[in-house]
Amino acid sequence: MMKTYQEARDWIEGLIPFGIRPGLQRMELLLDKLDHPERRLRFIHVAGTNGKGSVCAYLTSTLIQSGYDVGTFTSPYITKFTNRFQYNGQDIEEETLLRLSNELKPLVEEIAATELGSPTMFEVSTALAILFFARVTYPDYVVWETGLGGRMDVTNVVNPVISVITNVGHDHMDILGHSLAEIAREKAGIIKRGVPVVSTAEQPEVREIIRQTAQAQKSTLYLVDEQFKEVALSAGTEEQSFRFEGLFRTIEPVAITLTGAHQRKNAALAVMALEVLRQYYALVIEDEDLLKGMRYASWPGRMEMISSNPRILLDGAHNPEGAQALAAALKETYAYKKLRLMMGMLANKNHRDTLRHILPLVDTLVVTEPDFRKRMAASELASLIAEMKEQYEFELIVEPDWKLALQRLREATESDDLGVVTGTLYLISDVRARLLNITDTEKGW
Repeated sequence: MMKTYQEARDWIEGLIPFGIRPGLQRMELLLDKLDHPERRLRFIHVAGTNGKGSVCAYLTSTLIQSGYDVGTFTSPYITKFTNRFQYNGQDIEEETLLRLSNELKPLVEEIAATELGSPTMFEVSTALAILFFARVTYPDYVVWETGLGGRMDVTNVVNPVISVITNVGHDHMDILGHSLAEIAREKAGIIKRGVPVVSTAEQPEVREIIRQTAQAQKSTLYLVDEQFKEVALSAGTEEQSFRFEGLFRTIEPVAITLTGAHQRKNAALAVMALEVLRQYYALVIEDEDLLKGMRYASWPGRMEMISSNPRILLDGAHNPEGAQALAAALKETYAYKKLRLMMGMLANKNHRDTLRHILPLVDTLVVTEPDFRKRMAASELASLIAEMKEQYEFELIVEPDWKLALQRLREATESDDLGVVTGTLYLISDVRARLLNITDTEKGW
């Protein structure tokens, strides 16, 4: 019997060596042993390469504003392990997490003794979330983010009321497949029979796969620029707004505080999902609550202005699509004399294509390392940048210690400059905690 929250967290994170093992058998067996608590919950299932967290934030904020009780399950977390399991925007209590972990541990050990092997850290976290929602908090809706992919992702054991797919891009290609079409097939795997699906995927081959999957599952599909779209009205560094045009009605202006054109698209996706639930599932949302919910939504570490003197923006752009969205926002939304950027990456990402979007914009690039076991060495990232540097003019600083790198960034960023910290969320998590003086910080999956 574990006695403390710390012990419970150490036990769950101690399952990390079992890695990411796609497949649902262990998860289904675990839920079977728990008497399928997930069947009592209404899930909004969110998959995609970028934007999942932001879409979850818009949905959660708006549903809470409308008087619904909402469970939210997301990953990775930015500040503390408990961030992943939220009820009405509040983290799970440490003693509740401990109690549920003690309930799960003997079942996990039972499964570990079979030929299936031990459930992974992500599987146990997912089961814990289901128990928290089904047996402790009883939310009206659960906003349910996939961990990785969709089809074989452990969150796919649920039957949602609606499936939501953000964009599809080049990420986790070591696990999900080497082409966009292969990755799209994995993401489209969350589409369930007869369950409506809403998506902002843009590439023709990806849209075709989502369309075919929806058809095969007899699911109604709502695609951006076909059944709904957003039209930009204003874009500032504190707030932007758009007109939402959907099948059922037009809503304007919808204001959000997250910046970048990609965030308007994420917000429109959330609005369309809510519109479908209003139309067919008797969801009650007043326009005033919808607009307030969208405006109040925030998502740490994504286009987040964390410091004003010097100006430092955090954005976890860790793949080509994320970098492209960040680059577009830096060009369209922010004014600055010089761009000083700090970056740290994990070893398994598509770095060359990510850098292609960033290098043309920077005046100073500080390369560092996240404090995480899968980090890419700063020297390795720097040598890749050096290969690409010929066509660009910027100062390159290599500082493996992220704390010293942050100091260099702050010193280099003058009053009319903009400092940006980007790359893996593991780096963003540490930098954010340091700049906000958060001492109670943990990070990871």
